[in-house]
Amino acid sequence: MAKVHVTATLNGNAVEFLCETRQTLLQILRDELHLTGTKEGCGTGDCGACSVTVDGRLMCSCLILGAEMQGKSIQTIEGMADGEKLHPLQRKFLEHAALQCGVCTPGVLVAAKSLLERNPDPTEEQVRYWLAGNLCRCTGYNKIIEAVLDAASEMRRA
Repeated sequence: MAKVHVTATLNGNAVEFLCETRQTLLQILRDELHLTGTKEGCGTGDCGACSVTVDGRLMCSCLILGAEMQGKSIQTIEGMADGEKLHPLQRKFLEHAALQCGVCTPGVLVAAKSLLERNPDPTEEQVRYWLAGNLCRCTGYNKIIEAVLDAASEMRRA
């Protein structure tokens, strides 16, 4: 099968890759670019574990093709921290123990960051609505919601 050459921006850095036209962005991230933070949960876009942003839009990377990324800007969980300095959301997830097994955590963090970029002062209801596409089997969501609200408060003060 012929491969497509793609140039894009990944976590702020120029990247090039070859992909088959049927490979998903999730497969490219994990198998070709070796960025394994983005997880595959369901493979059908129902769980949110593979959430990334593409040109600022929150998307399930299991539902979009790598070949569609030509010229796009992609943000993954690997681009969230600034070197060793964790993003406030990452710190608050640790402080609130808002993670357990970790499969959903990268997608939830990417989705929460996307929310706070659009709405720096969300209500609890707005956080719950925004994160409704991210399923977690372990935490019960309350600690996740508390961590997002706490991070939002800290980010507004900064």
